[in-house]
Amino acid sequence: MSFQDKTIVCADCGSEFTFTASEQEFFAEKGFTNEPKRCPTCRRQRRQQRVGTQGVQREW
Repeated sequence: MSFQDKTIVCADCGSEFTFTASEQEFFAEKGFTNEPKRCPTCRRQRRQQRVGTQGVQREW
């Protein structure tokens, strides 16, 4: 299957981001059927909020 870059609008902030062909290939390999709804920045912020509510901080 051939993938092409897609432009998606973030559900949280409304900014446009690119869902690259390589990301689409990765999603397909993992069996993910839904496209991302959030831009990388909003995904990172959401992940940090979830980790913060659990009382565990990750260090990258």
